[in-house]
Amino acid sequence: MTQVDFADLQQLIDINSWTHNKVGVDANGQLMQRWLEELGMQTEVFHRKEIGNHLLFTSPITTNQPRLLLLGHLDTVFPPNTFEGFREDSEWIYGPGACDMKGGNFVALTALREIYNQVGQLNNVDFLLVSDEETGSDDSKAVTQSIAHHYCACLDFEAAGKNHEIVDGRKGVATFCIDIKGVAAHAGNHYLTGKNANLVAAKLLILLTELTNIDQGTTVNVGKINGGISTNTISPNAQLMVEARFTQVSEQNRLLDAIPTLVASPIIEGVTTTISGGLQRDVMVPTAEQQQLVDTLSSVLGYPLLTEQRGGVSDANVLAGAGIPTLDGFGPFGDGDHTEFERASKQSFIRRIQEVTQIIGHFQSIR
Repeated sequence: MTQVDFADLQQLIDINSWTHNKVGVDANGQLMQRWLEELGMQTEVFHRKEIGNHLLFTSPITTNQPRLLLLGHLDTVFPPNTFEGFREDSEWIYGPGACDMKGGNFVALTALREIYNQVGQLNNVDFLLVSDEETGSDDSKAVTQSIAHHYCACLDFEAAGKNHEIVDGRKGVATFCIDIKGVAAHAGNHYLTGKNANLVAAKLLILLTELTNIDQGTTVNVGKINGGISTNTISPNAQLMVEARFTQVSEQNRLLDAIPTLVASPIIEGVTTTISGGLQRDVMVPTAEQQQLVDTLSSVLGYPLLTEQRGGVSDANVLAGAGIPTLDGFGPFGDGDHTEFERASKQSFIRRIQEVTQIIGHFQSIR
């Protein structure tokens, strides 16, 4: 393959599929559904009222043949009338989702078409497209976990690294909301009567931040604080929004225990705290089974696949957390994702489509 027709990618990019734009996300999914059903795949729709539907495309199962899962997401981060529309020049595709990750979905689609055109059918390869990855996959995570055990391996189509690295490790993430309730009082006349929720919030901020361990790749960030009524009122309420990220299972477990325990410990008598939230995505750590998959795919391609680890999360974390050998970064190389400068390399599309076609072909032929 020396060139790619990007007409279908243009159709995808020209649809606004902001996570909260259900109509647009579903329109994006319906295009993918039409194209994949033309290849003989069957569609299972996980209907949702408030967000886009999740879609699982399945191919016939051949007895005793390993099943491969391709993984992508339909949503982007751009609300309507912010950053819209497809454009291109000789080197780049520009637009929302060019690399994150309509471009990745297009790589998977085109590779599946290549295999279908070569052998006339697809077997033992399925494709899951979820609608809420950009907001944390809070809804789709359960769907992904429920089907994970059907597969021997998973490839996620987030963007490639600069040197076409694939991703074998991602930080895990947990998010928490801490609500603090104190007692209001006039700060001049009844200072001692009040119970200051803001003071508890300040002390908690310090204690939470001290859970950070940079040497272990662990960070705790209190990213947002709200509290109080006015300067002359002892604050009766406050709220902290907290995110924790970690690169090791042991650190994940430590923080999931330490943060609720710390919040539950009394700091000022008469002030109560409640915590909600928890683990959003498991840490994705390199494993022996994953390395075996890297070695197998490198052998199929005839050259080594470079790997890297990333601080950001994706739905690959969910599959990896379920114990499935998972590799990410099989989309095209691009940059500017989550900004109005998002773009993806045309040459990278060509390379990735060739690679993914060979990989899917391998899973079609092994017994």
